[in-house]
Amino acid sequence: MAQRVAAKLKTRLGKVELSRFANDEARVWVKEARVGKRAILVQSMSAPTDEHLIEFCLLGDALVRRGVKKIIAVIPWLGYTKQDKVFRPGEPLSVAVIAKIIELLPLQKVITFDLHKPHTRRFFKTPIANLSARELLEEYFRKRVSKNTIVVAPDVGSVKSNTSFAKKLKLPLVKIDKKRSLANGKVRVGGVSDEVKGKRVLIKDDMIATGSTLIEAVKFLKAKGASQIEVAATHHLYVPGAQAKLDRSPIARVVVTDTVEPRVKSKKLVVLSVAEVIAREIRV
Repeated sequence: MAQRVAAKLKTRLGKVELSRFANDEARVWVKEARVGKRAILVQSMSAPTDEHLIEFCLLGDALVRRGVKKIIAVIPWLGYTKQDKVFRPGEPLSVAVIAKIIELLPLQKVITFDLHKPHTRRFFKTPIANLSARELLEEYFRKRVSKNTIVVAPDVGSVKSNTSFAKKLKLPLVKIDKKRSLANGKVRVGGVSDEVKGKRVLIKDDMIATGSTLIEAVKFLKAKGASQIEVAATHHLYVPGAQAKLDRSPIARVVVTDTVEPRVKSKKLVVLSVAEVIAREIRV
């Protein structure tokens, strides 16, 4: 991604060296003698999350010691954002802690994509540009939809974004009634708001983690007679085994972006680049 962003900005990727000491501590080295007063630091907080977080912070400090005064942090997938509240007494407010760690650096702005919850921005003092991959996904699917296509919101939390997505594509919206058991955490699909039989279905979500709940929704829709099902998501976290499960499922195609570096190959997987969207925000 950093290479693509650099190309869009008509500049080059700075030379850095990432290695580990014998005791497994991270070691970073900015090899550029002259870096200017402003730098763009690109790092997704994907797995291994903690390792990437430490590398990001150490690279930022190294840039400061090279004379950089302001850093634009490009963190397309901002890790820990699902831990945006204290679920049980004795747990940390994890995303608030991560925000404080990141802001030890002299940040001009943080650029990220489709935060799991928009209120995550309140944990940061630094301005946050929460960009969206929606236009990219809309452009891709606009050429693929037909009068027989519907958009399905997989849960209550995704209804708002899916409503906008459906309107842009001029498609009807159908909602899935999904409930999660407080006792065991398992998801049960209870029903759907409209007929899906014979329809081509497009499911949009902000992220794919394990893929388990998504697959349950897909199986339900297939059982209700959906003819074809495609999935769109901004972030694919490439949790081990997740793509293999998606490949074995009735899903015809999974369209995601490169906010997380693709770690698997699949005939069902299509990866769109958000580099141009990031470059436009940096030019502002």
